[in-house]
Amino acid sequence: MAMIVLFLLLCITDGVVSQIRYSVPEEAGHGTFVGNIAEDLGLDMTKIASRRFQVVPSSRTPYLEVNMENGILFINEKIDREQICKQSASCLLHLEVFLENPLELFRVEIEVVDINDNPPSFPETDITVEISESAVPGTRFPLESAFDPDVGSNALRTYDITTNNYFYLDVQTQTDGNKFAELVLEKSLDREQQASHRYVLTAVDGGQPPRTGTALLVVKVLDSNDNVPVFDQPVYSVSLQENTPAGTLVIQLNATDLDEGQNGEIVYSFSNHISSRVKDLFAIDARTGRIEVRSEVDFEESSLYQIFVQAKDLGPNAVAAHCKVLVKIMDVNDNAPDITFSTVTESVSERAAPGTVIALLSVTDKDAEENGKIHVEILGDVPFKLKPSFRNYFTIVTDGPLNRENADSYSVTVVARDTGTPSLATSKSIKVQVSDENDNAPTFTQPIYDVYVTENNVPGAYIHAVTALDPDVGQNALISYSIMECDIQGMSVKTYVSINEETGYLYALRSFDYEQLKDFTFMVQAKDAGSPELLSNATVKVIIVDQNDNPPSVIAPLGKNGTARQPLPRSAEPGYLVTRIIAMDADDGENARLSYSIQRGNENGMFRMDWRTGELRTARRVSTKRDPNQMYDLLIEVRDHGQPPLSSTASVFVVLVDSVVEDHRERGTAKSKETSLDLTLILIIALGSVSFIFLLAMIVLAVRCQKDKKLNFYTCLTSDCCLGCATCCSRHARARKKKLSKSDIMLVQSANVTGAGTAQVPVEESGSFGSHHQNQNYCYQVCLTPESAKTDLMFLKPCSPSRSTDTEHNPCGAIVTGYTDQQPDIISNGSILSSETKHQRAELSYLVDRPRRVNSSAFQEADLVSSKDSGHGDSEQGDSDHDATNRGHSTGKLSVLVLGWLRLYSSRRVFVNSLSPGCSSIPLLF
Repeated sequence: MAMIVLFLLLCITDGVVSQIRYSVPEEAGHGTFVGNIAEDLGLDMTKIASRRFQVVPSSRTPYLEVNMENGILFINEKIDREQICKQSASCLLHLEVFLENPLELFRVEIEVVDINDNPPSFPETDITVEISESAVPGTRFPLESAFDPDVGSNALRTYDITTNNYFYLDVQTQTDGNKFAELVLEKSLDREQQASHRYVLTAVDGGQPPRTGTALLVVKVLDSNDNVPVFDQPVYSVSLQENTPAGTLVIQLNATDLDEGQNGEIVYSFSNHISSRVKDLFAIDARTGRIEVRSEVDFEESSLYQIFVQAKDLGPNAVAAHCKVLVKIMDVNDNAPDITFSTVTESVSERAAPGTVIALLSVTDKDAEENGKIHVEILGDVPFKLKPSFRNYFTIVTDGPLNRENADSYSVTVVARDTGTPSLATSKSIKVQVSDENDNAPTFTQPIYDVYVTENNVPGAYIHAVTALDPDVGQNALISYSIMECDIQGMSVKTYVSINEETGYLYALRSFDYEQLKDFTFMVQAKDAGSPELLSNATVKVIIVDQNDNPPSVIAPLGKNGTARQPLPRSAEPGYLVTRIIAMDADDGENARLSYSIQRGNENGMFRMDWRTGELRTARRVSTKRDPNQMYDLLIEVRDHGQPPLSSTASVFVVLVDSVVEDHRERGTAKSKETSLDLTLILIIALGSVSFIFLLAMIVLAVRCQKDKKLNFYTCLTSDCCLGCATCCSRHARARKKKLSKSDIMLVQSANVTGAGTAQVPVEESGSFGSHHQNQNYCYQVCLTPESAKTDLMFLKPCSPSRSTDTEHNPCGAIVTGYTDQQPDIISNGSILSSETKHQRAELSYLVDRPRRVNSSAFQEADLVSSKDSGHGDSEQGDSDHDATNRGHSTGKLSVLVLGWLRLYSSRRVFVNSLSPGCSSIPLLF
């Protein structure tokens, strides 16, 4: 059974994981098991097929075969080591196998072990040696060498000769390890005694058991030739370049012989024991000793040759002289590098990480030293690089990110160049396809799309198209469009617009109305069909374009049955503002720009209309002759500037009156009954809060008054709580014991309206929308007694302008909160009570001022509520409590809240009187 030796060398390098080595004896038959490559390398046997376990084609040999299913290496053809490796000391067969996914390369070396299957053999069975009888002892005679094709320990080991008295063998070893024998004369010969000698020459090898080869050695004793040829030196060395042409001189040998004649004539020849290959490559001239090149010498075959030459004269019993010529072959750079691709990946993903293996290749050069050194590179600017892998193997790997959108394929050219002179190079190219990955999201041509759609469009009409681009290919570039869900006015956007998934066309699903929806925004999404899906969004803003589809709408003045009633004083001057027509148009731009005109009722030219603002004014004075009618029926037209223009009309009755106040009173009487309930409820809430604060102030004041027994005074509270005016108080020492009743106190107009406790309240009556304004200022004083059961707040006549002494610092309508030294006059039973000293009033200032500060905000709120109605009845366009749209044309408040008597310990009754003439009192109990 053949012995198999396994060596496993593990090397972790890129592309090659390990090297494995086997030994197999020569002459093994077909099917002989060498080793299990997969098992010895520790590979997963279940994955060999999926990873495509295979042999590199360039390394295949007919002597070996690998089972690709189980990885078993076996002998395919009988191996004769002597035929494959000749006399080489080491005989190796190489096999390269690899796996894919990932790429792993394994180098398998199979050493063919020599067996002793060949015995040594001599070229001839009979060897004849002629020796002159004159030869002296110690003379050497080289014998033909035996040849043993085995190597190593099985090679030729020694020679042996039949034991005798004349000769012995001296076995010598050449520089290449071959052995040869020299026959050494031990005792002088005598031809006359013995003319020839026969011995058995035996060649023995080193095998176990050793094998031998024999030849018959015949020694003929010749007559004496006294001188032998002599070479200049025993060993010659010479250098010869490979590829030297035939006939080139290698060396000129020269041997000399002192004899004359034929005994001195020398003949040169190769020794009998040189190899036949040397005889094929070199030739020697027998007469001249000139050694020439016979055929081309190749350094890659052998770098050194030994030529053994002998010189023999032509005399009888000639003795040959020997020398050795060492021919060193010099390498010439005659072999270009060879590039072999073992495996090539057809395509690589553009998402492949840097360092991904694309191909495995090997580079070899048969030359040596500098001529065999190789530099390998990739030509051009490509995202690939070479990486040394194992010995002369290289891998082509990615050298950066790939982008198929920039380049979908690459031609990779590998150049191998040696360093010889001249340098030789070889190049090979492979084509690498870059496969697409979904690495690009669709991109809209615009981030924001402005789409203009005219209102009243047809549902289902095309309105715009959005476009997205994807540089990928195939499914990765197949884009579908959609609308992202959102709400518009409480409804899904998909009830407003739709999109074609394939083309990106947008369609309106309803007819838009500019007056209801001026614009809306939604997001569209573009998504490719790659894996994973990539998407992007864009904003679409739909802008509704207005059409003139809405006529103007008159909102003021409004009256009963669509007709507004406006008063006109007979004393009105030209330019008097009768009213102002207010209209609006739901359209926009020019479609909403309005013009006003009088269409009917102004035949006598009494009025003029401002076509821009809608103000209706008098064009002249009212004339009894020209204007006998008491009423003007005007038809006002409001027209927009759209195309085509649309218009509306309003009917206004202008009634001639003696004064605006009378007209207001007549209308206010009818309306006050309808609105009194709402006003009463508001006043109850406001005045109830104020009364509670006043009650607290009274209690605090009473406690302080009891502490000061020597001081009896009257406390007067003002209408500041409801009107924002100052208060007046007076205390009379002589009235200490007198209990005042309601009839004891009167409210009179003060001579100095700027004193403390005095409020100046502006009262303003106005017509509707710019009618003639009449301003009157009223100044009042309020005196209260703590002992009285009830307190009245009464209104007097308006203040005279001449009586105001400080109008610049405190004009009518301003609120005075400070106190002065001057006390207001208090009338009790027809007599004016005098004031006490400033010291006594100072004691009360805090008590009086505190409730005023606390209640001021509450009464201001109540004032705002009550000022919405003037108390003149139904509110029309000419009334002061018109709709909020006409508040800007009113120049003052029309009413003021009035607080009545406050009862300290029992129920309160409040009287509210309007400042306007003809107002009525409203009693409230709480």
